[in-house]
Amino acid sequence: MRGSRPRAFLLKFCLLGTIAAGPTSVAALETTLNAPGAPKDLVERIEETSSVATAEDRGLDTPLEILSAALSDYRTIVQILYDEGYFSPVVSIKLDGQEAADMSSLTVPNAINRAVITVNTGPTFKFGTAVVAPLAPDTALPEEFAPGKLATTGAIQQAASAGVQGWRDAGHAKAAVEDQRVIARHAQNRLDAQIDLEPGRRLTFGKMVIKGDTDVRHRSIEKIAGFPSGEVYSPAEIQKVGTRLRRTGTFSVVSIEERETPNPDGTLDFDATFEDMPKRRLTLGGEIASNAGLDLTATWTHRNVFRRAERLRFEAALRNIGGTEDLDGRIGLRLDQPDRLGPDDNTFWSALLERRNTENYNVSVASLAYGARRTFSERLYAEASAGFQWSDADDAYGTGRKFRYFIIPTRSEWDQRDSKVSATRGFYLDAQAMPFVGFSGTDNGIRLFFDSRGYTSLNTGGRIVLAGRAQLGSVIGPSASDVTPDFLFFSGGAGTVRGQPFESLGIPVNGGIAGGKSFVGLSGEVRGKITDTISLVGFYDFGTVDTSSFIGSGAEYHSGAGLGVRYDLGGFGPLRLDLALPVQGDTGDGLQFYIGIGQAF
Repeated sequence: MRGSRPRAFLLKFCLLGTIAAGPTSVAALETTLNAPGAPKDLVERIEETSSVATAEDRGLDTPLEILSAALSDYRTIVQILYDEGYFSPVVSIKLDGQEAADMSSLTVPNAINRAVITVNTGPTFKFGTAVVAPLAPDTALPEEFAPGKLATTGAIQQAASAGVQGWRDAGHAKAAVEDQRVIARHAQNRLDAQIDLEPGRRLTFGKMVIKGDTDVRHRSIEKIAGFPSGEVYSPAEIQKVGTRLRRTGTFSVVSIEERETPNPDGTLDFDATFEDMPKRRLTLGGEIASNAGLDLTATWTHRNVFRRAERLRFEAALRNIGGTEDLDGRIGLRLDQPDRLGPDDNTFWSALLERRNTENYNVSVASLAYGARRTFSERLYAEASAGFQWSDADDAYGTGRKFRYFIIPTRSEWDQRDSKVSATRGFYLDAQAMPFVGFSGTDNGIRLFFDSRGYTSLNTGGRIVLAGRAQLGSVIGPSASDVTPDFLFFSGGAGTVRGQPFESLGIPVNGGIAGGKSFVGLSGEVRGKITDTISLVGFYDFGTVDTSSFIGSGAEYHSGAGLGVRYDLGGFGPLRLDLALPVQGDTGDGLQFYIGIGQAF
């Protein structure tokens, strides 16, 4: 008896070891996909979606996991085929020669080494009948959902969504699909689809109930939102409300959801939930040019200063660090108040202290203004303000010159670019007009400036982009000697003509250079992608200034050209390096380089 006990112990140990090791001792699964006659892109989609074909990547390595993946693949593959118009497919998935659908999860083999997926797509089906009813007026169904078109589940889903959306746009907020009948007629390879809609009653907007943990006063939220209580329900109006609130930059979350049940009086209430952004934000930036040195910028933003969704923005810049000019910079403040006027309007205060030291002039500027901004859409706005500006300048016309103005700056911006940091199509227009009324012996006039940019990718999907820019400026009224130099125009540098020194082109005066009363700048770029992240750019810039308010035949001009490299940083835009040389004019000599973030324009 003493001799048998060790043998019994060893036998039990080995048996337990076999049971424990069985479900996990799986060799690498060999998978084969056969889909005779199927298009290549369809085969690739099945391979990428199949749980069995991607078992190794998904970490599926036990027999039970492989079997479960195969059982789910039947539905997955059939749905893919339905999406592509194949409504009589035959799908077989064999694991070590046995059909997975015939296997039981209670008697899973100890190992599964080979999987064979066979897909017979059958013929494609076309729509016989394709009906959505009833439809709201002006509802546009997808072109793919029509008799004779390739029948796909995607087309059916899009048609149902379009039908429901049509009723919602007409004020029927609770419109829904009441019934859906889809019949596959295999003998004719035809699919008949009938979608019945239930529009429900036409509703009007009720009230917006504010929820969530926000420090913004509810009265301010209501004024900014402009919730259209009493108006006929419209999804577009709700989208506008959300956009207005997000535009303040105060909230990290803005959720406006309609309630499930309308009120008995035919109104529909909404729950608005908010979460606040962090109150403070700091950003830093920099740009370097070969002769202008390093420019550093910083902005500090304080949100919701007085609990009315205000935004206080403080900006500071330090320029010409290590450059050929004396160090200078600026400090600016702007307080935006979005709840003072209507839902698409806001008021603002702005203040500026700036010192500019250039080769041609030195000027100290202080300004204070109060204005209003109207947002017409996410891509179009206009603003105007009124205030005072004080300038003390030394330039080619003399030293210690003082200018005192009452100014009315106006600006409108229309941005139809597909990207603000690296556009491939669209256009951008910036129009500025600033009447100025002088006092203490300063002359009156108006300053105009226009900046237009256009982009096209020549149907290359953004691989090759042509970009063009035109800048126009004019000062009308006083002579050039009787206006502050920061109102006049110079050319040269990263923002106008690369390859020429910064603000090197002006009007010769008393042995120096003064700004012109008019300016035209033209720039063109060809941008070509080498890889997904690296692009090469060729560019040519031209600039001209004149003594009169409009460019004439005797205007001074120069130009530059060069090559650049862009490295895509994602949402920040590309890292930019431009190398440029002078082409025309005598304002520059030698290579100039520019480094920054974002395209040149």
